[in-house]
Amino acid sequence: MLVHHATVYTVDKDFSRAEAFAVRDHRMVAVGTNSEILNNYDAPLLKDAGNKTIYPGFIDAHAHFYGYGKSLQYAGLNGAKSWDETVQRVKDFSSENPFPWIQGRGWDQNDWEEPQFPDNTLLNNLFSRTPVLLTRVDGHAAVANQAALEAAHIQPHQHIEGGEFQMKEGKLSGILLDNAIDAVTEKIPPLPAEQKEKCLLDAQQNCFAEGITSVHDCGLGKDMIDFIDHLQQTGKLKMRLYIMISDEKENYDHYLKAGPYKTDHLNVCAFKLFSDGALGSRGACMTAPYADRQGWKGFFLKPEEYFQHIADLLISSEFQMCTHAIGDAANRMMLRVYGNVLKGKNDRRWRIEHAQILHKDDIGLFGRYNIIPSVQPTHATSDMYWAEERLGKLRLENAYAYKALLKQNGWIPLGTDFPVEDISPMKTFYAAVTRRDDSGYPENGFEIQQALTREETLRGMTIWAAKAAFEENEKGSIEAGKFADFVMMDRDIMNVPVEEILNAKVLETYVGGEKVF
Repeated sequence: MLVHHATVYTVDKDFSRAEAFAVRDHRMVAVGTNSEILNNYDAPLLKDAGNKTIYPGFIDAHAHFYGYGKSLQYAGLNGAKSWDETVQRVKDFSSENPFPWIQGRGWDQNDWEEPQFPDNTLLNNLFSRTPVLLTRVDGHAAVANQAALEAAHIQPHQHIEGGEFQMKEGKLSGILLDNAIDAVTEKIPPLPAEQKEKCLLDAQQNCFAEGITSVHDCGLGKDMIDFIDHLQQTGKLKMRLYIMISDEKENYDHYLKAGPYKTDHLNVCAFKLFSDGALGSRGACMTAPYADRQGWKGFFLKPEEYFQHIADLLISSEFQMCTHAIGDAANRMMLRVYGNVLKGKNDRRWRIEHAQILHKDDIGLFGRYNIIPSVQPTHATSDMYWAEERLGKLRLENAYAYKALLKQNGWIPLGTDFPVEDISPMKTFYAAVTRRDDSGYPENGFEIQQALTREETLRGMTIWAAKAAFEENEKGSIEAGKFADFVMMDRDIMNVPVEEILNAKVLETYVGGEKVF
């Protein structure tokens, strides 16, 4: 295929532009002007782009691809404006989906007039026998009805490390934080193979429609990784996936012996750990108490000794270590753990996922040890309405500090954390550049000094995301020898007024030169 008469952002080292390129055997073989490509190459398919804009396929550097696919089968709770509305959506969903367990995801008490955690009274009244588990938007809190608590054999005043079974008036309220959620989810029957396949293919369809050709899936076990590999080998699943392996003993036992696994569509070379919870549920671990909850600092999900043990194992392997850290105490701990084994400058590309709230004295450690902050611009614009209330103004100065973090290593990968946030790369682009929400609020941007330029943002969504997975030599830019993954859009997001960015539409998406949308 020859693609010509386009505005092509190659996102190469010079951020150069081209007009045309040639594709053979799923890869780019030449990039240049219209005359260079059309006069020197022949192909059975000529694609006149009609002067539309082409970018490398977007890469989401932090998401939950399979989890997103599962969430599409749940009751959708995003945007509910009250607990009553949330429960009504669950009731409507259950009437059409008589599953043995009812699951939902996406509620956020910060969007309600009374921004407090609910209890399970309404759920108990409506679903006295059917277990119900409704997960908060960030996945770090959930509400379970009494039937679900009983299925998991959870008792009042029960304790769990790195989590909480919340009580209300001497009874279980149904609110579960972090590790407490696992006590319930492990009782939910696993999905059959055909349902797993549907989850993955539904997720793929939605991603391709947004121009996403690669996703970093943050935490899957061996069985699911093998299932994904099978679907890719059969050609059903065309999405390229870099998968972080879940922090579970059986996964370490297998992969530390077998080593990384790599195909053209799958890259398994990292482990994903969680050091703390989320800011929205006050599970993020802070060095000083939350401004809106006296004496409460959140919690670590596991002790520092555990993370140090895993770091000691992985430093002697070929695997990356990628750790979720939201609070400044969690980030400080993980930077210390990483630094203990990395020692100094290196190219191991160990990652801190989110790197959300930082102490000013710790930011320099990212550069000292070449630790990669993997961030999600829409987290800043989702949290900005209540972040100062949680943190206080002083701590906010070093929160969502993407520009400061970019300066540490000279590059930064960007993602969404979907389904926590919308999968749209355009929302990522807009939030990173303007630090505003979809309505344009606030007018001058939230902590605007931490905004990224358009070039930095596009690099973060393409070549730098590829680099965070050691894949910069095969994807992330439109250059000879790389996979022919690209997206054609109806406007040039690098030059249109910022108000138009969110209106940009994907016209076509290609993976390996094959049109997938």
